[in-house]
Amino acid sequence: MNFSLEKIEKYCKDFSLKDSPLLHDLTESTWCSEELPHMLSGSLVGGLLQTIIKISGAVNILEIGMFTGYSALKMAEAVPENGKIHTCELMEKHINTASKWFKKSESGHKIFVHKGPALRSLDKIKHITFDLVFIDADKVNYPNYHKITLDLLKKGGVGVLDNMLWSGKVIDPSDKESIALRETAELIRNNDKLSPLLLPVRDGVMIYQKIE
Repeated sequence: MNFSLEKIEKYCKDFSLKDSPLLHDLTESTWCSEELPHMLSGSLVGGLLQTIIKISGAVNILEIGMFTGYSALKMAEAVPENGKIHTCELMEKHINTASKWFKKSESGHKIFVHKGPALRSLDKIKHITFDLVFIDADKVNYPNYHKITLDLLKKGGVGVLDNMLWSGKVIDPSDKESIALRETAELIRNNDKLSPLLLPVRDGVMIYQKIE
C-alpha cells in the first residue's frame, strides 16, 4: 500500500486532541521566526507526552532541551496544580522566547528553567526524583543524558526520547548524531530493568518504563 507520510501525519492530527489556542500561537510563531522550526516537538509528540502524564499520574517532570517552550507548556497543561516541569536549555535566546509564552499561560508557573549546559544543570538537581523524563536536545549527548536521568527517574517512572530514528540514519549510522542515537537505543534495549518501545511517530519516539 502506497501512502503519503505527510497525509498520514495530518490524518493523525485531525483525529487527535487539538492544541490549546496558546500552544497553537506558539507553534505558528516558532515556524515564522526560528531558523530551525522543525526542532519543535509538535502536537503528536506533545499529545503523546500529555497522554503518558495523565495515565501515569506524573507530577515531577524533567525535560532536556526546551527550544521555544512548546513541549514544556504542553506538559505543564497536563500535570496537576502541584506539578513541576524542570526544563534545561542552553541557548539564552530560546529561554527568553519561551519565558514570554510561559508568562501568557495559566500553567506557566509550573515550569522551572535551568539555564546552561544540561549536564551541568543535571548535576545541580541530582537530589530530585522524577516521574517522567523527556529528552529532546543535542543528539551527541543522548547516551550521557540517558545514563544520568535514569538514576534520577523513580521506579515505575517513564523515559521519553525524541528523534530516535534521525530520518532513518540510525539503521546504518555513520554521522556522530546517528551513532549516538543508535548507542542510546542499544543502552535502553540491553538494560533488563527497562521495558522499551520505539515508535515511528514523526522522527521516532522511544518510550521506556523503569521497572526496577
